[in-house]
Amino acid sequence: MSANKASFESKDGIAVIQFDNPPVNSLGLELRQAIVDGIERANADPSIHAIVLIGAGAGFSGGADIGEFGSSKASTQPHLITVISTVEASAKPVIAAISGVCMGGGLELALGCHYRIAAAGAKIALPEVKLGLLPGAGGTQRLPRLIGAEAALNMIVSGATVPAEKLRGTPLFDAFVEGDLLDSAIALARRVIAEKRGPRRVRDLQVNMPNHEAFFQFARNSAKAVAGRYPAPLACVDAVAAAFDRPFDAGVKRERELFTTLMLSPESAALRHVFKAERAASHILDVPSGTPARPVRQVGIIGAGTMGGGISMSFINAGIPVVLLEMSQEALDKGLATIRRNYGGALKKGSLTEAALEQRLGLITPTLDYARFKDVDLVIEAVFESMEVKRQVFQKLDQVVRQGAILASNTSALNLDEIANFTKRPESVIGLHFFSPANVMRLLEIVRGAKTANDVLATAMQLAKKTGKVAVISGVCEGFIGNRMVARYGAAAHDLIMAGALPEQVDKALEDFGMAMGPFRMGDLAGLDIGSAARKRRAEESPDKDWSNVADDLCQAGRLGQKTGAGFYRYEAGSRTAIPDPAVTLIIEKYRKQKGITARKISNVEIVERCIYALINEGARIVEDGIAQRSSDIDVVYLNGYGFPVWRGGPMFYADQVGLSEVARSLRQIAAQPQADKSFWTPAPLLARLAQEGKQLSEYKGSEK
Repeated sequence: MSANKASFESKDGIAVIQFDNPPVNSLGLELRQAIVDGIERANADPSIHAIVLIGAGAGFSGGADIGEFGSSKASTQPHLITVISTVEASAKPVIAAISGVCMGGGLELALGCHYRIAAAGAKIALPEVKLGLLPGAGGTQRLPRLIGAEAALNMIVSGATVPAEKLRGTPLFDAFVEGDLLDSAIALARRVIAEKRGPRRVRDLQVNMPNHEAFFQFARNSAKAVAGRYPAPLACVDAVAAAFDRPFDAGVKRERELFTTLMLSPESAALRHVFKAERAASHILDVPSGTPARPVRQVGIIGAGTMGGGISMSFINAGIPVVLLEMSQEALDKGLATIRRNYGGALKKGSLTEAALEQRLGLITPTLDYARFKDVDLVIEAVFESMEVKRQVFQKLDQVVRQGAILASNTSALNLDEIANFTKRPESVIGLHFFSPANVMRLLEIVRGAKTANDVLATAMQLAKKTGKVAVISGVCEGFIGNRMVARYGAAAHDLIMAGALPEQVDKALEDFGMAMGPFRMGDLAGLDIGSAARKRRAEESPDKDWSNVADDLCQAGRLGQKTGAGFYRYEAGSRTAIPDPAVTLIIEKYRKQKGITARKISNVEIVERCIYALINEGARIVEDGIAQRSSDIDVVYLNGYGFPVWRGGPMFYADQVGLSEVARSLRQIAAQPQADKSFWTPAPLLARLAQEGKQLSEYKGSEK
């Protein structure tokens, strides 16, 4: 068989074609060719009377090989449509034996088979909408012929994974088995032969739905209401509607037209980039893939506040016991009560039962004594962001926690190497920077110290996956990846209000661009005193530089953000709605006067350009400095931690969409303006070089230096 991606075996007149393309039998070119070869071989052999398709390993097939998108392999025959047509046209009945994952193109292939048998636990999905696409190999035409318009449309528009058992009783499945799938599939093949059923093609089934026009118009209206910037959901409705409006071949043609349009859309390009970027982020470039992880059976967490409580929830949700330490019984009780209260929404929705909640809470061992950490495998501190406090904590942990256990800091900016040197085991020290609320936010920055061991990194990455986090490796620098970039973003926004804009104009322009929250609303949410304290620390470290910020004047006026009811905006009691405040305008105008700045008119275009290009430029420096492994990791950070619009693919991908030469040109123009910080705005060397070479920034890896 082609490239050994599938095996062919004859079992007493039944051909068994088994896919073998780990990890999920994705339908890359070699496997597609192997399936066509196998079907043709079986049809040419008079001793064979039926064919079984089955997957090895994780299941039937996870679908198309997304790595082939945009490559020559994607346009090389046999395409998936050709494979399915070959299977469907087989003169001998073809049975799909489905276990594990059967998704996307894998399910479309199964729909092209004549019969389908499913093992217990099999899961099916057509998730293409999550990549800004629709099923493009007949899925929108065949699935409604088997399970009806409404069920098919729900699956296709949502992209949701459905247990195969949920569709028991529909023509989609001919049998379900608890025992050996292959034996049962062969037995089904023998029954089909004995009963002379022959091939039964889904394309020949008729669809019938009275008033289907009204149903699909309602579906279009519903899809349009929730689709936002994404064209795929509405296109999915149009494709399924074609199954009811047109003959099969015409419906497939319409499906393909819609698929091609979506494939060329910027939204789909962005979503495909994100899909690949999140998977790439889990691979540590210089750590061998087989590096064994350290066992983590129990985790210690210091601090039961907002961050420590959220981190605790992340672990108990994954079934990992936690020892939770606080300095006082009052703080401990308050933290435990908050954790319980945080599950209230899940209880109301019915997604969590009281019994399951008690089981999770039972995984927490509350304590006031460091000695309870002696047997844990990992300790994460979530204490006040002070190097002196960190020193006290890590020196204590070094004395109490067993050798071989991992010591982690949740610091968002402090020097991890300095923290590691507070211990006699710097190789076992790592940064695990969770984002608040830690039980909700997907992002985890894994900060790699100069001496952090490979197996510690492998363990952190494994834990991230187990707790449902998207992890990105960061080197040590001020703010790591995300906060180092947001500092530049915030500085650009600050420059704009100094130049003449107001906070509400800056925030609205960036929110219209797609950011979840503008920088000044974000500052109010986080607390302006946090940034002010960081500036004071940096002023002590670098007294020759002006670290002042209008936010410091707001803090002096008692405006710390939402927690005090006033920051860059004012807030009504119990409300998070940001209300522009004339008092802030007066403070800004006074600050401008002190700095000798004359206000000018600022356009929304300039706001977006300055803020987003500042992100891009700093991201390029971060990659060039070796802080991030690859440019796409920066996109993962900003999409999952800072509200960058997913449909734009992240700042580095967006830079490629705009054009690196255009970004570099604009940066040079800003750098040339009077009073501009040239070191800030001059294009990063990497950005300038890639622009000159006509290369992509979002595809750059640090290993390419």
